[in-house]
Amino acid sequence: MNRASAFSCIVALSVIFGGCGKQGPQNATEASGASASSAPVQPAQSASESAAASGAQGTVALVTVTKAQLPAEAAETLRLIKAGGPFPFSDDGVLFRNTAGLLPKHPRGYYHTYTVRTPGATDRGQRRIVCGGPRKQIGECYYTDDYYASFKRIAE
Repeated sequence: MNRASAFSCIVALSVIFGGCGKQGPQNATEASGASASSAPVQPAQSASESAAASGAQGTVALVTVTKAQLPAEAAETLRLIKAGGPFPFSDDGVLFRNTAGLLPKHPRGYYHTYTVRTPGATDRGQRRIVCGGPRKQIGECYYTDDYYASFKRIAE
């Protein structure tokens, strides 16, 4: 069984046994992309996302949002990224592997992920900003509010 088939089976089983909610594995270390060494587990995917995960990815087409369209907490996270920290969570700035291929392809180590605080949440929540390139640069950043299931490119 190749990796893509195994990944599809894992996704299907997680939907069957875990329900169809978008909570995802909150106790795993950034299960869909951070530097965990085990195989990633992700929420259910659409057909186009499954194609991307299996390597059938062409050009990634993402919705673009302006900084003004993002929650205020995302603007604060972008400010912290540009300043180089300090970040509120120890997992901020860790490697994001882009294993599902939802972001443009780059070499390993290109993307890093940062928490966007969620008011009222008792944990890190599902909101993140993933930035590519050198640290302290926010030129190529993406916002997700569903724990890496989808992304929006943040316009300059």
